[in-house]
Amino acid sequence: MTGSLRRLHTKISRATLIPLLVRVAIFAAFLAAMGFAFPPALFFGRTVAALVVVAVLPALAPRGVTTTLLIVAIVVGWVAVTAQSVDGIQLWRLLGLSTSLYLAHTLAALAAALPSDAVVATEVLARWVARAAAVVLAAAVCGVLLVSIAGSGDGEVLTVAALGGLVVAVTIAALLGWLVKRRA
Repeated sequence: MTGSLRRLHTKISRATLIPLLVRVAIFAAFLAAMGFAFPPALFFGRTVAALVVVAVLPALAPRGVTTTLLIVAIVVGWVAVTAQSVDGIQLWRLLGLSTSLYLAHTLAALAAALPSDAVVATEVLARWVARAAAVVLAAAVCGVLLVSIAGSGDGEVLTVAALGGLVVAVTIAALLGWLVKRRA
């Protein structure tokens, strides 16, 4: 037990600013995602402490399964809340949720590869965030365009659009898999 406490103290004392900022950003992104996914009443009262604890877990252990489980739980929660809502899907909440989940995911990947005592130039973090922002912006523009197109048609148009989107997603995943396999 004493050895574990010494290792933890050494790890905390050797931590540098950039890895710490990445982990704080993971926490903030997950908390924001929960804010977009769940009703505001959940953030008042005793449940807010539980949400804060759950949001801090991936920041502390980004390599574990906690990140994936939390993303899935937030998405399932959003679907459940949206299904019960009389307002339906609100575009601003959907865009905020997808943006915060993507940022949480990509920052967790960075934190998993970045030791807590690494000395990192701020340009590296800036480039990482700029790439993530470009992906978020492109996805938001495409999403808004697709939602506006889908809103102008009937149920058959929505089905065709959903199937088309599924084909595109599977094709991109297969292409990326082929590129990774080819590189190895």
